[in-house]
Amino acid sequence: MTAPNDDEPSYIDYETFLDPAFSPSAFANTLVLATNNASDTPLDLSTPLSRVLFDIQEIDSHIDALTTRSAIPLLTHTKTQNDASSHIVSEIDTQIKALNDSYKQLEKEVIQKHAEAEEVRQVASRLWETLRLGRAVGRCLQLGRQLEIQHSELTPSRGKEDHRALVRCAHTLLSLREMFSSVSTPGSESFGLDRVEVIGSLRESVVSRIASSVNKTADRIVREFSMGSPSGSALTFAQSEEARARTISALTTLYLLSPAPTGKGEKWTPALMLQALQGYLDSALQSSVAGLSRALATLPSLERTLGEVSARCQNVVALEAVLETTKAPVHPLLPGGGKADKTGNLLQPLLARLEAGSLASWFWRALASNLGSRVQDIMNKGGVSARTLRSNRQSVGDAIRDCVIRGSRLPAASGKVKGKSLETEPEEHWEREIAVMVGSVVGNLGR
Repeated sequence: MTAPNDDEPSYIDYETFLDPAFSPSAFANTLVLATNNASDTPLDLSTPLSRVLFDIQEIDSHIDALTTRSAIPLLTHTKTQNDASSHIVSEIDTQIKALNDSYKQLEKEVIQKHAEAEEVRQVASRLWETLRLGRAVGRCLQLGRQLEIQHSELTPSRGKEDHRALVRCAHTLLSLREMFSSVSTPGSESFGLDRVEVIGSLRESVVSRIASSVNKTADRIVREFSMGSPSGSALTFAQSEEARARTISALTTLYLLSPAPTGKGEKWTPALMLQALQGYLDSALQSSVAGLSRALATLPSLERTLGEVSARCQNVVALEAVLETTKAPVHPLLPGGGKADKTGNLLQPLLARLEAGSLASWFWRALASNLGSRVQDIMNKGGVSARTLRSNRQSVGDAIRDCVIRGSRLPAASGKVKGKSLETEPEEHWEREIAVMVGSVVGNLGR
């Protein structure tokens, strides 16, 4: 046993109590076991309790002795500590006051001014957004008004249609479409434009209506394309040039207004233009199929019908010449202008869609593929029509041959196209088409 002070020995084991690993429960268990047997029932706790109380009283006496003997040094130390604390507090108060004064000055010169500047910045930013949106609205309204004027030029008061206004309308519609496409893109010129009510009204009452009208007008012009008059006579050069110019304007309009690709990397095609051209070709084909089917059943009308068929094919050839000599327009909303290459024309995408080398070849082969079943129906029904058709096999074949040759040439009003005269390719160039057409009729007549 050692004492905290060498001058006063003590039986209390201070080392045990000062050990960092000291456990009150373990110490109490040791005292109980030291004064009792583990098998005793009940245990005698008075002895260990007296031991603990005695130790506490001993320590209390020791503390009392120490404080009595060291009262003056303790008081002196306490006074020194209090004086030092008071000095520190006074010094800190001075520093805190200076700091508070500096903060108030800083708040006045920086924080308040920064708050005022932030308000000004927010006001300026909102004014700028309002100005930007106002400019975008103004531009849309100006384009809308311009579109209305251009659309009215299609049918002026004198009643003559200005087909060039179609292209002007198309470019204006593209400008509006470009603005409307970025209304949800932060930072763009037209961001937030869709939240302005007048723009919604403009899109519904003006843009959509005129876009539909322009599409229908251009589609109608393509469907009406012809290099011959209704009476069957050829157009004059001036009339053919006007028809050609109208068709180019309509095709250019449909090319430009074709929907843009929706997916990234998706290949773009002039869908509206191809749809109108496909409709024109299908109409010419179906009319020719129906007319020839009737004429083969009543041979006296065959010559007239073959003339009509050859005229339709001549219009197809003339349309091909127009498409071939018309370069694809630059599309402002597509990378690279939406053209396959620098020499691309309007004919290339149509031939790619039809998977044909020329429109005339497609026309004759498609017509032949539809005629075979019609001729078989006539022969299966029998009667006078079948016997007459079989007996005139040679003359019918010759007439069809002449029809193919005549229909594969440009109409007289077309003049020269890319150095080709009216006598275009020689007869041998169309031997396959002639063979297919003659075979679709004569080959199904039997013996």
